[in-house]
Amino acid sequence: MTAASSAVPIVDSVQDIGKGYRAWFVDIWGVMHNGRTAFPEAAAATRAFRQAGGIVVLLSNSPRPSPAVQEQLREFGVPDGAYDATVTSGDLTRYELGKHAGARVFHLGPERDGAIFDGLDITLTGPEEAELIVCSGPFNDDVETPDDYTGLLGALAARGLLMICANPDHMVERGHRLVYCAGALAAVYETLGGKVIYAGKPHVPVYELALETAGRLAGETLDRDRVLAIGDGLKTDIAGAGSFGIDAVFVASGLHAPGEGGEALDAAHLAELFGQEGRRPIAATRGLQW
Repeated sequence: MTAASSAVPIVDSVQDIGKGYRAWFVDIWGVMHNGRTAFPEAAAATRAFRQAGGIVVLLSNSPRPSPAVQEQLREFGVPDGAYDATVTSGDLTRYELGKHAGARVFHLGPERDGAIFDGLDITLTGPEEAELIVCSGPFNDDVETPDDYTGLLGALAARGLLMICANPDHMVERGHRLVYCAGALAAVYETLGGKVIYAGKPHVPVYELALETAGRLAGETLDRDRVLAIGDGLKTDIAGAGSFGIDAVFVASGLHAPGEGGEALDAAHLAELFGQEGRRPIAATRGLQW
C-alpha cells in the first residue's frame, strides 16, 4: 500500500485497513494509554489483530528499557496479550552507552529512569565532571519547561559534550495535559551548538530493530510494505514511518488534534496537518479500535 495524494480518510475502525499487514508497529503513549490509564479499545484492537495472525511490536520513545516499560504497561492496565514485543528508546540508549565503556555520564532526567544504566560500565556524575550526557527528560516534568535548562545546556554545549537523547518526543499527554520530554531539551541543546544522538523515533535505527524483532517473531524476513505503523506523533510516528518507507495510521490526540480525544478531527484539519508532507498517513482515526 502507498499513501496517495488524495485526502487522508478518517476511519472509526482499523480492521479493514490493518488486517492486510503482517505486523503493526504501535506507539504506546497516546495510543495504548494516556500516561495514566489504558485505552481498552486499543488493547482490544491489537489483540484482535494478533488473533488473526498478525504481530504487534509496541514501539516507544520511552527512555526506559523494555522490561520496565512492560511493567508500566501492566500497571496502566494494558494486558500482556495485547502485544508480542516492545522496542524502546531505552533499549537503543543502552546500546549506544555500550560504545562508551568507562565513561563518566551525567544523567539529565528523573530518577525513575535510572534503570537505563543498570549493569552498564559507566559512572554517573554531576554535570561538571561528565564526559557524556544522557537526557531522558526534565527532572520534574510536572512543572519544568525547556527554558529552565538554557543555562545548564549552554554550559554543557560549550564543553563539546555529546548528548544521547533517550526520548526524542518533544511532548506527550499525561492524563489530559501535555508535558515536556527529552526531545525538547535536546532541540535546545542543538541550537546552542551541542551534538545529539537520538535513540528513537523518527530515526531509522529504532525501526530497523523493530523490523528485525517482528521478522524473528514471524519466522521470516518481512518486507516494509507488510508493516503498518500506528501513532499520534507527527514528527515521530508519522514522520518516522514515512522516512523508513512504511505505511502509517494517524491517531488523533491532544498533541495535534483539536478537542479532547480528537473529537473535532475533520478533513480540513488533516489537510492542514499533512498538506505539506511528502508521505502522508493512509488513514486517520480518533482512537485505535478494531
